[in-house]
Amino acid sequence: MSLSYQTRRRLSLLVLVVGLPLYIVAAISLTGWLTARFGRLPIWAEFAVYVGLGVLWIAPLKPVFTGVGQADPDLKNDAQGPDVK
Repeated sequence: MSLSYQTRRRLSLLVLVVGLPLYIVAAISLTGWLTARFGRLPIWAEFAVYVGLGVLWIAPLKPVFTGVGQADPDLKNDAQGPDVK
């Protein structure tokens, strides 16, 4: 089942406005728990945790964001304006 263009646009906006701040709070809580449990990690390990968490959030959401910044492919070419040559 493929999502329509408008559904992907709305869902991507919802993810960015609501989901991403919630993920940031969860990631900060996780790193705080790691610091409390194990003490301050070495700088390279801390960097790896933050980079990993920064990339991890987008992996399951890539299909939602694919092509959202482009013109609606469902519209006819006439509605997009004249062809520029």
